[in-house]
Amino acid sequence: MITTRHEITIAAPVETVWQLHTDVAAWPTWNSGIDLAALDGELKVGASFRWLTHGLDITSTVTDMEPGRFVAWGGPAAGIDGVHRWTFEPYGDCRTRVVTEESWAGAPVDADPAGMLAALEQSLVAWLDELKRTAEQGR
Repeated sequence: MITTRHEITIAAPVETVWQLHTDVAAWPTWNSGIDLAALDGELKVGASFRWLTHGLDITSTVTDMEPGRFVAWGGPAAGIDGVHRWTFEPYGDCRTRVVTEESWAGAPVDADPAGMLAALEQSLVAWLDELKRTAEQGR
């Protein structure tokens, strides 16, 4: 199993960042690593959504959520079981600290843990950077 954690501070209110990040269907409009994202209904515990990223077709299910504070989801893709948690914290004057933590387990991870960790870290850093850029532009 591999696990990684990254954080970023965004110069936008937590409400703005939360709304942007939890509008799953809009992810492809601002996150270049996501080609497709679809959610039927509202994002809540038990809801599932489908997304396509880096050639992986993933169906994730929300496992934990407190609106405006955190959301976690998990699901299998290509033999990898992933668990992903995002935390949003008001920070200073109209800023938000976003923390993302993700773990992967499964045969592909066991076969190449260093390569898988590098790919996961690159993906999460890019996601945070694009979230920051978009939120700060006031989308």
